[in-house]
Parts: sequence; C-alpha cells; structure tokens
Amino acid sequence: MVYFKLGPEILWSDNTGGLILHDLIGGLLTVFLIAGFILPLLTDFGLLEFIGVYLTRIMRPVFGLPGRSAIDCIASWVGDGTIGVALTNRQYTEGYYTAKEAAIISTTFSAVSITFCLVVLENIGMMDYFGQYYLTVTVAGVVAALIVPRIPPLSRKKNNYFHDVKKEAGELIPEGLSRTQWGLSLAVKRADASGHIGHLLLNGAKTVLDLWFGVLPIIMAFGTLALVLSESTPIFQWLGMPFLPLLNLLGVPEATAASHTLVVGFADMVVPSLMADLITSPMTKFIVGAVSVTQLIYMSETGAVILGSDIPVDLKDLFIIFIERTIITLPIVCLFAKLFF
Repeated sequence: MVYFKLGPEILWSDNTGGLILHDLIGGLLTVFLIAGFILPLLTDFGLLEFIGVYLTRIMRPVFGLPGRSAIDCIASWVGDGTIGVALTNRQYTEGYYTAKEAAIISTTFSAVSITFCLVVLENIGMMDYFGQYYLTVTVAGVVAALIVPRIPPLSRKKNNYFHDVKKEAGELIPEGLSRTQWGLSLAVKRADASGHIGHLLLNGAKTVLDLWFGVLPIIMAFGTLALVLSESTPIFQWLGMPFLPLLNLLGVPEATAASHTLVVGFADMVVPSLMADLITSPMTKFIVGAVSVTQLIYMSETGAVILGSDIPVDLKDLFIIFIERTIITLPIVCLFAKLFF
C-alpha cells in the first residue's frame, strides 16, 4: 500500500508509512544482510565464551545476567540496536539465555548506537554537546538497567529455557584453572564445533532471510501504525500530560511542549527530536534529545524487532517498560541538564 500509494494518504505519507519504508526499511535491509553474517562471527567462534568468563563477576551480581550478555550491548553500541536484539534472540533460542534473561537484555542492553545519537543531536542542533550528551545518556541508561529488571513486568518473566534446552555457558571456573585458561578452553571448544565455511554461510543466509521476511514486515506494520496514531490523533499528547507536573517539579522550561514529546518516542525515537524544533530553550531541547535515547524502545524499529523475535515480550510489556524507563531516566537527565546549562 505504501509503495504504490494505495488507500488513505495517512498510511503512505512521508511522515508515516513513507518514512518507515523509504528512510528505514532500506537501511535495515542492509543492516540485516551484514548482521546475518556477522552474528556467527560473534556467536560461533568463542568470543562470547571467552569474554563471558571475565564479565560474569560483574554482570551476575550487578545485573543478574550472564557475562556474555555484555557483548549484546557492545554490538548495539557500535552497530545498531536491532543487531543486539537479533544476537539476544539467537542466544535465547540456542539455550544460552533464559526467557527472563533474554527479555531483560533485549529491552535494557540493546543500546542505541553512537551514530543514532549523532542523528538526534543534529536534529536538536547540539552537535557541540556530544560529550555531555553521551555522558548523560550512559549514566541514565545504567541506572535504568539496575532498576527496570527488578520490577514488573521483567521481574515476573520465567527463568525457563527455549524448548527447555539449556546450553552450559561455563560460568563456573574449575579448580586449578585461571580465568584466561578456562575462557580460552571454552572458546576453542566452541570454535571447533562451529563447522566448516559452508555451514557458516548457510547459517548466515538463514539468519538474513529470517530477519528480512520475519522481522521487516512487523517493523513496517507496527512502525506505520504507531506513526499514524502520532500524526492523526492527540493520543501521545494525552499520554504525555501526566508527566507535566513532574516536568514542572523538575524545573524544566517549556514543560508543556516537552511533555508532548515524552511518549511520542514510543512510536519512533527520531520524532521527539524533530518536535524539539518548537522548543526554544536549549536545556529543554537537550532533555528531550537525551530522554528519547534512554527510553530505548520504539515501535518503528527495536520494539518491532523484539515482537518479531522468539523473546517472550509482548506489546503491553514494551509500553510498560518504556514508561518505566521514562520515569526513571527523566530526573537523571534533568539533573545533568541543569549542570550543563
């Protein structure tokens, strides 16, 4: 309908379905093509096993997650949040993560890439504030990662494995072996089991096709519908109204305009920074741009990818987590904004 411009214009206009199809889907086709063949390099040749042995002593007590989950965050940070979700889904279906761990990682550690942060900063006209901006986003994201998994709905997810198949992640180090020795042993064993180059290419092609035909249609559908709601109804403005007293309490200039941007990010992460054009206060623009990134879940991409995966998180869960992240990160972002402006 969008490609041939069939049906109501609200579905295929440049601000709704046209934005998703022409500005997002084409890029994701390429990202997924590359990701399909990069993911096996991350998962099948021992990197997760080796790094996981070292990071378990940090990730387990602090976040309640396996050490290998840190790689998901790094993959998202330098690449794209969708790569992090795809990596998490693969680890879940292979039996390395429980349902609860996969849900936490995909909604908490699939961080927004540096490139996307630059896009947001460009939209709000604050490229010279990159250092302050990224420090704010990082601190707020870590605090959210400490709190959100410990409250519903994530805290109520079950610790069972996909089809009850569990793979040993090698977190317990045998006596007489150092971390390096044990990590290297696990990594070599995993690499030995990875098979020949044909097996790698076949798995990569299968992953690409799964992402193209299983995930892209969901992104197209949910992303378009979310943007239609954003464009044609005041629903996101209404949903943002409860945040107005909090914004006033935090002393945010132009609080009413800022409240309109807080929930619209659930449709698409770029929209709040575009709406910031209506705001004149630099501090408020900074807050809008930073919160839109720390919210992490948006239906035009990451949220739709999660819904298209095997990870047990539904639309209601995603919206609740989105609101929780907004409430938790907003005061932190405002505190940093007051320091910088």
